[in-house]
Amino acid sequence: MTMQTTLLIIGGSDAGISAALRAKELAPETEVTLLLADSYPNLSICGFPYAFSGEVPSWENLRHRTLADLEATGVNFYLDTTVTHIDPAAHCVTTSRGDFAYEKLVVGTGTLPATSHIKGADNAFVLHDMADYFAIDQYVTAKAPKTAAIIGAGYIGIEMAEALVKRGVETTLYQRGPEILSTMSPDMSHLLHNTLREHGVAVVTDDTISEITPDGLVIGQQAAPFDLVLVVTGVTPNSSHLAEAGAELAENGAVIVNDFMQTNLEAVYAAGDLTITKHRLLGTTYLPLGTTAHKQGRIAGAHAVGVATPFQGIVGSQVLKAFDKVAVRTGLLPDEATQAGFTPLSVTSVVDDHKAYIPGATKITIQITGDEHTGQLLGAQLIGQFGSEIAKRSDVLASAIFNKMTVSAVSDLDLSYSPPIAAPWDAIQQATQAWEQAWRTAQNRA
Repeated sequence: MTMQTTLLIIGGSDAGISAALRAKELAPETEVTLLLADSYPNLSICGFPYAFSGEVPSWENLRHRTLADLEATGVNFYLDTTVTHIDPAAHCVTTSRGDFAYEKLVVGTGTLPATSHIKGADNAFVLHDMADYFAIDQYVTAKAPKTAAIIGAGYIGIEMAEALVKRGVETTLYQRGPEILSTMSPDMSHLLHNTLREHGVAVVTDDTISEITPDGLVIGQQAAPFDLVLVVTGVTPNSSHLAEAGAELAENGAVIVNDFMQTNLEAVYAAGDLTITKHRLLGTTYLPLGTTAHKQGRIAGAHAVGVATPFQGIVGSQVLKAFDKVAVRTGLLPDEATQAGFTPLSVTSVVDDHKAYIPGATKITIQITGDEHTGQLLGAQLIGQFGSEIAKRSDVLASAIFNKMTVSAVSDLDLSYSPPIAAPWDAIQQATQAWEQAWRTAQNRA
């Protein structure tokens, strides 16, 4: 039996749901059908560590919307439906429930955990979907492990280290490179490294795991026993069905799309973590982020029903909370700026989050990167105390980078001031003014 629909969407996470809701918003009469491999649509995967730690009382609270809420929009949902083949010539998708014929297709299948490079990875947990979450949560509840190793010190690795410590598990975080959180400069991420150690997380850098065994790890020739091992070493685009259908892919397997999320296949869109993305400074890149997936899905859903609004691109804003600290970056790191053809100058400042005469003032470390030739703002990194508006301050800088402003133009921005909240020159303006001073000095030397 073949089921007919106007707009067919594969994937019920950020990109797929955004595409469905946008299509129904702009063209309510359009028949929209969404296929989901499990039974958990519109769930916040980014919230897994907080549900695991108990900060969020139940995983059920991670739903952005309930299934009833979603179905009330008029979208038809098929849960626990596995896609086996996409035939773009016939406008047909084959699934475990039968065939679905479509006029337009949006694919938002996201990513898969990247573990194949680690021998014995089957002996470890991953944390990518609800099945993974249930597996690790049930194991910790039933087995009460005393020790855990996390391989990969990126966002999820750090967040899960905190969550395991909060559940009473002695946790060691392993990073292959010289410093944790490779999405920030080492001198900045080292501040977070210290925070983890202060809160009981053992941090091991410059170490490569040779093998994962049922009893723990092998590092070189040395066995390191652990009760639980979690691998979070990145992801790979889940693009195999589109690849088989003839979609054009980037070198890493990500699907190539245009500004409207169209693939090279007729009437087929792709959005979210399985695609390349437009970057305001780099042109294109691969950067799987929930915020980007939401935006791309919205663009795909709109274009599929005839509203052509192009994707404007990203600047790579990312934020992490680790215990009592928040770390955020936006734009380019200094080495990324060099690779992109800029001549970066980076200046780090340590400033108060609000007027120091008001009790409770804390320090924010801010690194500003600008181009030595043009003065254009290229990137920013901030680390400070949770509650000090670290991310929102970065968002001001992200907006400036998005609009290709100069560093000095940040001083012209009309930012809010009250002594318990900020200074007359906000912390980020103090940091950009420090950059200006260093820039003038460098120009005078030249």
